[in-house]
Amino acid sequence: MKVSFTETAPQSPSLLARLVAQDKLPADLPVAIVEGAESSRFAGKTGQLFEGFVEDGGKVVRLALAGFGKANGESRQANLERAGAALAAKYLTSGETSLVLDLTGTDLSAADVASVLLGLRLRSWRWDAYRTKLKEEQKRSLAEVVVVGSPDGTAAAWDEQAAVATGVEFTRELVAEPANVIYPQSFVERCQKRFEGLGAEISVLDEDEMRQLGMGALLGVSQGSTREGKLLVIKWMGGKADDKPTVFVGKGVTFDTGGISIKPAAGMEDMKWDMGGAGAVAGAMLALAGRKAKANVIGVCGLVENMPDGNAQRPGDVVTTMSGQTVEVINTDAEGRLVLCDALTYVQREFKPKTVVDLATLTGAMMIALGMEHGGVFSNSDDLADKLLSAGKQSGDKLWRFPLGPAYDKLIDSPIADMKNVGPRWGGSITAAQFLQRYVEDGVDWAHCDIAGMVWADKPGATWDKGATGYGARLIDTFVRENCE
Repeated sequence: MKVSFTETAPQSPSLLARLVAQDKLPADLPVAIVEGAESSRFAGKTGQLFEGFVEDGGKVVRLALAGFGKANGESRQANLERAGAALAAKYLTSGETSLVLDLTGTDLSAADVASVLLGLRLRSWRWDAYRTKLKEEQKRSLAEVVVVGSPDGTAAAWDEQAAVATGVEFTRELVAEPANVIYPQSFVERCQKRFEGLGAEISVLDEDEMRQLGMGALLGVSQGSTREGKLLVIKWMGGKADDKPTVFVGKGVTFDTGGISIKPAAGMEDMKWDMGGAGAVAGAMLALAGRKAKANVIGVCGLVENMPDGNAQRPGDVVTTMSGQTVEVINTDAEGRLVLCDALTYVQREFKPKTVVDLATLTGAMMIALGMEHGGVFSNSDDLADKLLSAGKQSGDKLWRFPLGPAYDKLIDSPIADMKNVGPRWGGSITAAQFLQRYVEDGVDWAHCDIAGMVWADKPGATWDKGATGYGARLIDTFVRENCE
């Protein structure tokens, strides 16, 4: 989506849009538009849209009013995003190629306008790479937004938000791609290509290197696949040289059959998005590098494919993790925690961070608990949990905190190893988090975000279409912006 800024509107545009606060129709609107809006019960509520037609210089112009709700309040930026997203949803396939956003007479700040544009761009994203027979009316037509009368600083504010949008779109791309296209090696290659020239440092561990480090849990998941696992490290060191890095770790199971504990066939195709945590980390790192964040941040993605061939690990196998702790693998479909535990040990030993946050589509139990409205967050630090909850609220990637405690921890004790990889039926998301906590070293602030219900949507949302949502990329970016820069 091309965005440009100008002081005067193009002559007789085909599509003109105005932004409207709740119950505050602009005084300079044509009478027909005012009466039409009122008769249609358009009141400028958040995301509400009204369309009419006016004559301008002998040409009929399509005029759209997009509501952004109450003029003030803590939800202002989110409301403005939804106003922009409503315009994108309405006109993306309308046949219109250009939208003129007229800000004349508004009191919007540069940040306000950038929020509108962010919502418009995010809602315009679709993954059409494999659609070969779209009807004409299904094809995307809207390609340009011309902003008229924006306040000083809008272009710079938009550059920042455009970098975030690029990161979210990259997350969506990785999650949307099928598993025959995105697997550990191709995930790495796509990241290497997208980060070219941005100043980030990328390194990769292959299976031999991970084996030398003792990553028996991660490699145990990978051993059933013909595609080798990888550990991808993306460094963005934009802060002070002596500042400890903040590390984000993503679960990257590029396809999850469940292994020998195989999943039911119905819905298994959805498991291409079981790498949503790694996708979020990669997209966030692209955003941070793109906007030159003044912080030291490292993103690590544990990338494997969980398959059930003759070499796959069996229920009852015992693996030794990089930390030296042993795990009895009761269920091979509880594989994400096996990937993450070795990745967590690696980042703590290699980078000595003060703060580590992992993101993972870890448990179906989280979807039972929270549906598709929140991700769950677990933490050994109240301060870190509060900061993540705040970042989730600001970014729209919402989180809800869950408990940890000794009573849950003992549920994963094993009779023959240090621990089992699953507990009983109840509290499945909590026992998964307790498992990961056993790999957190003293003095490290750690949080685990279980985002199982959030990375994919079966219906459109405020700023996304059906499919990959990009959840997590903005959460990380906002957290870094608020706490690390």
